[in-house]
Amino acid sequence: MIRHIVMWNLHDQAEGADKAANLEKAKALLWSCAQVVSGIHAFEVATATPGMDCTNDLVLHMLVDDAQVLAAYQNHPQHVAIKPFMKAVVQERRCMDFMVGPDAITPP
Repeated sequence: MIRHIVMWNLHDQAEGADKAANLEKAKALLWSCAQVVSGIHAFEVATATPGMDCTNDLVLHMLVDDAQVLAAYQNHPQHVAIKPFMKAVVQERRCMDFMVGPDAITPP
């Protein structure tokens, strides 16, 4: 299985809206992609919790069967359709994909 984590920091203003409004829209757009392909076992979207020491505004966490499922998700028309908005409002993006479970590399 593959764990896919993406974290974003948004601009204070973009697309005619402030960060709070764009965070809510981005969160809704991401949730709209939660079931676009089969093989997704976990799908979580969250914004930073006020009062907690956070480094990012928005996070997506997915757990998928394999690289083919992740590629299908990334290339699905519904996911591709949200990319222009995300690129317009995002100041910084970080992503990490890694193997989990029995196929993962274990320490020596």
